[in-house]
Amino acid sequence: MSISPEHFVDLQQLGKCYGATRALSDITLHIKRGEFLTLLGPSGSGKSTTLMMLAGFEQPSEGRILCNGRDITGLPADQRNFGVVFQGYALFPHMTVEQNIGYPLKIRKMAPEQIKQRVGRMIERVGLDGMGTRGIKQLSGGQQQRVALARALVFEPPLLLLDEPLSALDRRLRQEMQGELARMHKEFGTTFVFVTHDQEEALALSDRIAVFNRGRLEQLGTPQEVYERPASRFVANFLGDTNLLGVNDISRQDGALVCNYQGRSLRITQGVERPLSFASTEHWLAIRPEHLDLKPVDQTGNGNGVVARMEAITYLGTHVSVDLRTQDAQPIALRIPVSHPLLNSLERGQPYWCSWSQQHGHLISNQ
Repeated sequence: MSISPEHFVDLQQLGKCYGATRALSDITLHIKRGEFLTLLGPSGSGKSTTLMMLAGFEQPSEGRILCNGRDITGLPADQRNFGVVFQGYALFPHMTVEQNIGYPLKIRKMAPEQIKQRVGRMIERVGLDGMGTRGIKQLSGGQQQRVALARALVFEPPLLLLDEPLSALDRRLRQEMQGELARMHKEFGTTFVFVTHDQEEALALSDRIAVFNRGRLEQLGTPQEVYERPASRFVANFLGDTNLLGVNDISRQDGALVCNYQGRSLRITQGVERPLSFASTEHWLAIRPEHLDLKPVDQTGNGNGVVARMEAITYLGTHVSVDLRTQDAQPIALRIPVSHPLLNSLERGQPYWCSWSQQHGHLISNQ
């Protein structure tokens, strides 16, 4: 297989078995130099197993890993020169901040004066000024996270692997550290491969997202691509909330895809150029809740939309979540602003017209 010059690390048909249990199947993934790539998926989906094989802590049962075109599949972790930040940080409690950060340089036998200079610069860059002589137990969770990141970056690795490093932090601190991670990635220019199960985190940080499900790579793309154009029902449901309408009679008409939902013709212009299997037995139209609008039922129009009765309304500060149900028991979820003109007059049990534009529907076919 030829290697594109832009590919820094290539995973080729990786598989992993633990006895009779298959944890990973046929993972082919090309990591670009300097990108922030997130491996996203639920627990047990294979994302951490993939990261551990990249790091060299696990050996694949099938396939191989190439770095700059060189096969490193059998290379031990300590010879790959990759930085790793673990979920539990794995800091040395008997060492100071400076000693923890300088440890990778010490084992590489760097001169003490060089270690001191590089550690000093790193402490400043990660915002730990004045804390170099502190013990690890004297630090907050966010400060410990910065130490772990500094230790992983101090020897200037070409690739930094991060295994759910923010999961132990509270929400406010987690958001703060997301900003720090984004800043460090931009400043250092290092390739980041980041594992998380948090969808918002993946969308906020990533250049590209690899969505894992049951040991397989379900979709790879930019945050906008995987959110707006999910490749499967799993991706649509896992990456945020979505409405899925079972549709049929798919055809192309006048530069749009046209489908039938409960006798109503719906039009889609997003992704109309892509190949589509009309022979598929099942199709779903995916519409995100924030792309739906709500109007009185007497304003039912000829465009895309359905009539549904309101079941519940939930105030969430920045927006309001509205749950409805169509006549055929299809749930419909909307997200409307607190300034919406209908908000104060909504009544449970009453029908409303739920509409969306042609650009905001995405057709998913059963593979």
